[in-house]
Amino acid sequence: MGKFAYLVRRISKMNFGQMFAKVEDCHRKSGLSKPRIFFDMIYCGLKYQAGYMDYWLFEMYSLNRAQRATVLTRGKNNALVKRFNDPAHILDLEDKVQFNRRFDSFLKRDWLDLRTTSDEAFALFLAKHPVFIAKPIDGLCGKGIDKLEASPDSATVLKRRLLENKQYIAEELVIQHPMLAALHPYSVNTCRVVSISQGSHCKAVVAYLRIGNGTHVDNFNSGGMVVPIDEATGEIYYPALDKSGRLFEHHPLTGVSIKGFRVPRWQEVIELVEKAGPLLPSVRMVGWDVAVSDHGPLFIEANYFPGHDIYQLPPHRTDGIGVLPKFEKALELLDVQEVTVDS
Repeated sequence: MGKFAYLVRRISKMNFGQMFAKVEDCHRKSGLSKPRIFFDMIYCGLKYQAGYMDYWLFEMYSLNRAQRATVLTRGKNNALVKRFNDPAHILDLEDKVQFNRRFDSFLKRDWLDLRTTSDEAFALFLAKHPVFIAKPIDGLCGKGIDKLEASPDSATVLKRRLLENKQYIAEELVIQHPMLAALHPYSVNTCRVVSISQGSHCKAVVAYLRIGNGTHVDNFNSGGMVVPIDEATGEIYYPALDKSGRLFEHHPLTGVSIKGFRVPRWQEVIELVEKAGPLLPSVRMVGWDVAVSDHGPLFIEANYFPGHDIYQLPPHRTDGIGVLPKFEKALELLDVQEVTVDS
């Protein structure tokens, strides 16, 4: 019943023009007939709760039934988020001021809410941090985030402009670990770690590294690239991928090897996430954005809806296996009851 209800909801909101464009693209890539692709797409919606974007993005036309059953599709991911996260507490993470207050000791940097900060306090902040980050309290994909340089003398005028732009948060600039800076020095290259918590226990389930490519943000949807991180070792075994589908074994700007790169202080990253997870009893499935400095890991922000797509892309799968088994193993280790992820 759950899968049928999900499919009905998806059909009611479906962009059929875009769907048929994806059928066409799958036909072009696979050589399979368009009717076969179309009906297989419908079948995967019914069987695996895969939307047409899942079908296209994960190239499900190339997977057998056993492989398809391992893909964490949109419907299955939605079911996990619904099970673990109370929507009444979404602002605990999505409002960046609320997040910063709750996890202040995990941020390891100075920050201000400019809506409640005096001009004098902002001037003192600028004297200490003449280069800083300004960002909105919400927003996705790095949008609205600026790296600014200013003097204390400009505090009043600058503060007024930032408030007008709804960039309510001013934060100390994060200085990333030299190894990550060597990879791409123009952005802070962050780790996204998805965790699930049960009571006082938390398990980091999947992780990937986001790497900038010529801009000050590392987000995949804003020109950056992404690659999975081995959760146990912090090592990278695949080339990075950008949104246009290009693969990079070495960073195109710095030449530093991505495949074989090991994220520094990785066990501390895992420890930070698994320490923080139980502090949110009403939001138990979280996507944490973690930077690593020379002094250890720290939080940038966290996500109530951690997504499901960019850590199981086709170039990053071994033998066509998706990430759903990792989630199932985590649920088993945490002894989570009454959670069913249909396959």
